[in-house]
Amino acid sequence: LAALLTYENGKNRYEAIADVDEAIDFMRYYADEMDSNEGYTTRMKSAYPDELCYSVMKPYGVFAVISPFNFPIAITTGMCSAALVTGNTVVLKPASDTPLSAFMICKIMYDAGLPESVLNLVTGSGSIVGNALVASDDVDGIAFTGSKEVGLNIYYTGNAKRPKPIIMEMGGKNPTMVSSKADLRKAVEGVARAAFGYSGQKCSACSRVYVQRDVYDEFVSRLVEYTSELKVGNPIERDTFMGPLINKSAYDKYSRYAATVSRECRVLYGAEEVTDGDMRYGYYVKPTIVTDIPAGHEILREELFLPLLAVVKYSELGEALEMCNDSIYALTAGIYSNDEEEIRAFLEGIEAGVVYVNRGRSATTGAMVGSQPFVGWKYSGTSGKGTGSKYYLQLFMREQSQTICA
Repeated sequence: LAALLTYENGKNRYEAIADVDEAIDFMRYYADEMDSNEGYTTRMKSAYPDELCYSVMKPYGVFAVISPFNFPIAITTGMCSAALVTGNTVVLKPASDTPLSAFMICKIMYDAGLPESVLNLVTGSGSIVGNALVASDDVDGIAFTGSKEVGLNIYYTGNAKRPKPIIMEMGGKNPTMVSSKADLRKAVEGVARAAFGYSGQKCSACSRVYVQRDVYDEFVSRLVEYTSELKVGNPIERDTFMGPLINKSAYDKYSRYAATVSRECRVLYGAEEVTDGDMRYGYYVKPTIVTDIPAGHEILREELFLPLLAVVKYSELGEALEMCNDSIYALTAGIYSNDEEEIRAFLEGIEAGVVYVNRGRSATTGAMVGSQPFVGWKYSGTSGKGTGSKYYLQLFMREQSQTICA
């Protein structure tokens, strides 16, 4: 599965294996949740001596699952297994760039004994197949991961005829703060991994880093040095860190932004396509670090889904928090500081569903199922509940109050 994923969406070996591991984690965790909650049937208090009262969670019926290209095994399996384990049937529409991964997931499910009519695979463009599913009155609920623009269209279209549960995660513009009291080695590695892992094509990717001015020069110097050593190349090769972008549209978008930041900002590293050897046949680009960015610039506001990191100075913690929160998105965020008061202020003031403190392996990415619920605030999500958390399965069910009189 990981090998197929590398060929299909360009993830390196490590990221591809992690994608498959996460899919396994989702299935185990959600099955355990159904067991530990006894199928979400709960004995309630009795209002009268002759009454037995229960809360029973029941499936909605048919769920449309519309999955993304960046985690075509993990997120697809997570959304499908949550819908299935709670008793719903599923119509799965994978991203147009990654249909083979979804096909393999379904094949494994069928081989394991799941009736084919319970999990149904349809492929095609979002504008045709996706829209047909969203507008269908035969669909009782929708689970979607993708862009804000597509998600909002799904939200309004899906509820046009009747109310439906629409469970969505819609991306992020994720900030990290680096304090003057940070371990800079850990901060550099964490920010670079979060910004450029899978070529920045993660909804949780770090795209903005706010650095206290006292350590700004040293942090930037070390970040550029670290980033310059990340290998861009064929993702099937063992030492490749960044493979290609997903498609020509993403490649062209990178080229446009590379030209924009070269003209309007100061490029510290990157902003170039990679055309050495065989890479001239693919959508390979350099990780890009930019600073001296005009206030309100689009690279500070828009989710780009590209390996482009904006670096901004700050003086006081409150100023940095204000800049972090100045976004319509609120998915993930991180801080590097060894000062307990700074950490407390960050945790109390940051507007994000998933936050990390001094995480060396990644500043904003890499949430683990069952440990770090993955939830978006603001325009990053609709439910206020996270995947891989104890609340997620309840989103796929509706409550029925049952009273039995003696």
